[in-house]
Order: sequence, then structure tokens, then C-alpha cells
Amino acid sequence: MRYTPLFISFETVIAMRLLLLALCLVGSAVADEVPAKIDETALEAQGVIIGTIELDKQNVFDTSIPKENNWLYRLANRFHIVTRDRVIDKQLLLEPGDTYSKRLVDESERILRRNSYLYDASITPVNRRDGVVDLRVSTRDVWTLIPTLSVSRKGGENKTTIGLQELNLLGRGQTIRFERTDDVDRTATTFEFLDAHLGRSWVTASLFVADNSDGHSRLLSLIRPFYALDTRWSAGITAFDDDRRTAFYDLGNEAAEFQHDRERFSLFGGWSSGLRGGWVKRYTAGMVYDDNVFSAVENGSLPAFVPANRKLAYPFIGIDLLEDQFETASNRQQIAKTEDFFTGTRLSASLGLASQDTGADRDAIIYTAGYSQGFGSLESAALLLDIAASGRQESGDSRNAVVTFSARYFRKQSDKRLFFATISGTHGHDLDADNIVALGGDTGLRGYPLRYQSGDSKFLATIEQRYYWDWYPFRLVRVGGAIFADVGRTWGRSPIGTASDGWLRDVGIGLRFAPTRTGSRKIAHLDFAFPLDGDASIDNLQIVLEGKRSF
Repeated sequence: MRYTPLFISFETVIAMRLLLLALCLVGSAVADEVPAKIDETALEAQGVIIGTIELDKQNVFDTSIPKENNWLYRLANRFHIVTRDRVIDKQLLLEPGDTYSKRLVDESERILRRNSYLYDASITPVNRRDGVVDLRVSTRDVWTLIPTLSVSRKGGENKTTIGLQELNLLGRGQTIRFERTDDVDRTATTFEFLDAHLGRSWVTASLFVADNSDGHSRLLSLIRPFYALDTRWSAGITAFDDDRRTAFYDLGNEAAEFQHDRERFSLFGGWSSGLRGGWVKRYTAGMVYDDNVFSAVENGSLPAFVPANRKLAYPFIGIDLLEDQFETASNRQQIAKTEDFFTGTRLSASLGLASQDTGADRDAIIYTAGYSQGFGSLESAALLLDIAASGRQESGDSRNAVVTFSARYFRKQSDKRLFFATISGTHGHDLDADNIVALGGDTGLRGYPLRYQSGDSKFLATIEQRYYWDWYPFRLVRVGGAIFADVGRTWGRSPIGTASDGWLRDVGIGLRFAPTRTGSRKIAHLDFAFPLDGDASIDNLQIVLEGKRSF
């Protein structure tokens, strides 16, 4: 066998070496484009300084994804004004030159995700060098100019809404809304304006005006909240004027009515020493004027039942103790979206003193108290507990005393399946006649008419097997499903003397539709509920169509 000698010229060797060098450079450039994840714990421990903050603002549709790269979605992007830089910058708790803090990064993400005009937000450290690290703030806008034309149904009654709303006016984070609604209670034409950062401050300005078929409603407020855990002060003023017809219900039917004219004014200030040792303590003091006048409905069609007038004017003080403990999760109350949960301990209380000297029509001690606590972990199983109490002490007697509780249990079975259970209840004592406790199709008992039972106390339990599917029609709506059962009842008598008729149960199935490209935070529910108790007038099938802020 003969072998042919292989000759390689000097020029060929040089060319091969240049090719290898080019490949190495290309590989290095690719590695630079996809850097390894930076250890955020190490950044904080080493006192690294923040260099630049880059805003990565994504439009409504990502046209780099083939399914989102069509003429309609490109047109939507073209006509959408992306949120302005200063709106996002204002909500960041860190700025260039600050020492890197993982806690402040996490809290800034939570603040950004609260905005209805952003679908999601994340902050990532990038480009670490010589004791400096840059931050990339990634956000995705949603379509915020929304014409409203909706029909919902719950408790056997329909509600229609027509209007127009803009949740991010000119990219400035402001909300403006015009709507006309027609439901079982009234027809209302409303206007609303909201600016959460008035003049680039942390002051939230709200204006709401409604012209109703049975009266009117007006609200004006200016509030600087405790917007972050380490915020040192807050203040606010609110004025509210409302006039409306209110009906008492018996087995889902109107049984009596009254007119309620309310004027409420509040002024408060708060202060705090900030976040210390993982806890925040806040103090609040202010003044409240709350005047409630009741009368018979003019030309009313039902028997009149008129509560006693009530005027309360009082100074108050309050305290709030809050633990810095939060978790993020997905597929809990939303579908395929980052969710923030408070899982720590919170205690709050306030005390007010009303007297005729301050303008009230009685002497009273007005109190509120609250407690919430998280147990377990949302990554596997968690229980979130909330308890609240409020009421008045008048001449040694307890009046309008209410204790409420709720417990929500989440158990993750897989990334696409979740078992959910909740119990809630209300116990009232000597309630004001306009503050009755109702239970029905509009308050969680899906197989029954709205306000089917009433009294001074109630209990409701729900279990759900939830499914979070991968079906993503037109990349506009996430879809899920649920199998559920509800059970509940009320105790005591309503002001018109109707007694509760015992326990009520229902079972059913439902679909959930979560929009991903609009500013609506509501998930559309389509439930088919089958009542197992109640009187013969109830339909065997209740179809519930409504929007809720949770699954």
C-alpha cells in the first residue's frame, strides 16, 4: 500500500491559526453576551456599589417571538405609549452610588408589580467590576386604553358596563375612567382620575364622581402612604359624600328600603422609625367626621325601614407593627404570573374618642384591631390567616361590634395543579341597621341568589381543585379551570326580622380566563354551580359570570 505524503504550506498554517483565534474571540463574545448569574448575597456582603441603572422596557407584544410578530400586534405596539423612564425611576428604592441591597431590590420589584400598567417587573444585577455592579430593570407594559363593554352575572342578577378607561395616560402612570353601569341596585355614570405620583412625588391623588339613579357619590383624597418598609412619615386627607338607596333582602328578594346620605371627612398623619431588626413600627394620629342620615325613599316601592341617624366625630391614634417577610410565587391566585404574598406577622390597632364636644351626637369609644400571619411556605403548602375587629363602646355597652376572620390554604401539587381551601366568618353584636351581614351568590355562595341569607353573623367555607393549563389562545389570555364546593350560613335575624334557614351547600365547575395584554387585573370567572339546599324557587343551575382579582 502506498501513502501519499501530505504537504501543508506555511500560508495554510497561518490561516488555520487565524481561524482558531477568530473562533476563540467569537466564543468569548458569546460568553460575554450571556454572563453567569451574579451572586446577590456576595454583592451585599462585600458592600458593592451600584453603578448605572438600565431600564429594559418591553412593549405589549414581543415581536421577537414568531407568534407575536404579526401585523395586528405590531400595530398595537406602534400605538401604545411605553411607560416613561421617570415613572419607573421614581419607584426604585435604589439609585446609582448606593450600596447594593437585595432587600431593596426585592421591595422595588414588589412596588413596580403593583402597577396595573405593568404585567411584570424584575431587577437583575449585571456587569460586576471593581466593587461596582450595574442594575437592569426589566418591565413589560400592557395595553392600557381599554373600551369597556361587559356583562356579568352572579346571584341570579345581571350587571352591564359600558365605558372607556386609560390606565397609563401618555405613559405617565395616571388613570382616567368613564363608565356607565346598570345593576340590581342602580344605574350609575362615573368619572375617575388617579395619579399615584402627583408631581413626581409619592402623593396619591384620587377623584371619583358618580351620578346615580338613586343619588350621587363623590370622593376626593390626597394621601402620601408609607410606600416602603423604611418610609418615615405619611399623611393624608379624604372627603367623601354619598347619597343612595339601600335595600334589605329576604331569600334573594328586596323586602324593605331606605335612603342613606353620608358625609365623611378624615385627616391623618403618621410617623415611623423605619425598618429595624426586620420589623417596622408605625404610629398614626388624626381626626374623623362621619355623619350618616337615614330617611324613607321618596316615592319608594317597598316598605320603609329607616335606621337611626348616626354622627361620629373623633380624634384617633393608631399603631401598626409589621414584619419584613414576603414570598413570590406563581399559579396561586393568578395564572402564569409573578405574585407577591405577605407571609409575616402584622398587628394593628386604633382608638378614637367621640363626644358631643367634638361634634358627635353621642359619647363613644371607637376601636379597630387587626392581626395577620403566614405559616408554611407557598413553595409547598402555606396558610395565610387574617383576623380583624371593630366597634364602639357607648355608655358601657358594645355597639356595632364586628369580628371577622379568614384563613386561606394553598397546597402545591405540581406546577399546574393546586389544592385551595378557605374559611371565613363574621360575628356581629348589636349591629347598626345599615350594617347587616349578608350571604349569597355575590359573597361566595355561588349556587344561590345574591344576599340570600342575612343576619348578624355568618360562616363560609370553600374548597377548590385548581388547574393552570398551558393553553394560551392568541397569546392574549391564560386559561385555567376549577372544581369547587361551597358551604355556609348566617345566624341571627336581619333588621326586618327574617331568621336564617340553616346551612346551604353547592358544588360546581368553572373556567378562568386571565388577560395578559391589558391592564385589567381581574380574572374572568365562568362558573356552573348547583345548589344542594334552599327553597324551591332557586334554579337548579346557577350560571355565574364575573370578574375577580383572584383565581
